Amino acid sequence: MHREALRFLWSAALTLKLLSAWKGRRRRGATAAVDISEKAGIRYLHLGSDTVQSAMRLADPDHLELAYTRTMMAFLLFKPDPSMITSVGLGGGSINKWMYRHLADARQTVLEINPQVIATARQQFHVPQEDERLHIIEADAAQWIAEHPDSADVVLIDGYDGEALVEALATVEFYEAAARTLVRDGVLVVNLWGSDRRFDDNLQRIETAFDGRVSCVPALQKGNIIVFAFRRTPGGLRWEELRERAKLLEERYDLEFIRFVEAMKR
Repeated sequence: MHREALRFLWSAALTLKLLSAWKGRRRRGATAAVDISEKAGIRYLHLGSDTVQSAMRLADPDHLELAYTRTMMAFLLFKPDPSMITSVGLGGGSINKWMYRHLADARQTVLEINPQVIATARQQFHVPQEDERLHIIEADAAQWIAEHPDSADVVLIDGYDGEALVEALATVEFYEAAARTLVRDGVLVVNLWGSDRRFDDNLQRIETAFDGRVSCVPALQKGNIIVFAFRRTPGGLRWEELRERAKLLEERYDLEFIRFVEAMKR
């Protein structure tokens, strides 16, 4: 057999292997077992492990119980009145419920690949019925994002399974597609685990896709780092102005916006 033919066969075999691995990872994400636990009046969602994916205080279902979810809302410092929001990863719907309650003019599109997660969020975590303000789609988020440019003011990504960040949601190509999904002044918000051995690589990929227009805010809950990336540099904002915005937002929503601003300065 000619050397070129051998090279072709080796390349084809490698491609099939990579595709098989990719499909396997996506399949695990799509079929991961969904478990529920409760303790001290809080209901938790897990995906095939003890890792907490979402939490809901039974006495106040719309409250953002986990600190990292509250930190993700710091995008309101830059987009106080979003009209189009895309979320990757539903979990128990904590963020989506909060935005549905507090951001009445926003239309939400939620992308979730696991149908069990969608069913559990609706049945066990008080996610509202879909209407013109909330649309939940069972979809491969990487593919959907690539096919919907200029469609969102804000894109929120919380794409972990029970073990790690889903690899298809952590490539330069995905973050570049997410940048194109944003409108001109849009903001990308990504939840990363600081303890993830690939944290630096993932952050660098976001920085590459957004030409360095990135800010990181550690959540009060140890371990989560929230990354904010901007399609273009926010114009005309000084730290004093951000602090004033933070005060107003904190009074309005009772979230830690002043601390978010201080953390961005570090």
